Amino acid sequence: MTQTPIAPASPDDIVLEDDSLTHRLDVAADDMIAAGERRSFDRPDSLRGAVKADAARLREGVEDGVVHARERIRQSPERATLYALGIGVILGMLLRR
Repeated sequence: MTQTPIAPASPDDIVLEDDSLTHRLDVAADDMIAAGERRSFDRPDSLRGAVKADAARLREGVEDGVVHARERIRQSPERATLYALGIGVILGMLLRR
């Protein structure tokens, strides 16, 4: 009778099929890292093309942030107003010095 050695499970072998926020963030982070690696190994046509591509990605990110901020403001305008007031007071105190 031969016995097959059983190796201990590594973290890579463990697969959890849950839909928690942590799991979704991990998956999103892995996708971002993979996309970044693909972009870093692509050869740009020129420096100008690379700068244009980076500017376009930055513009998309800012536009997404603006849309997200508008949605959050629409969801709770009172909270957004209080945050704006608080930031204004803090900036006023800093600028007065």
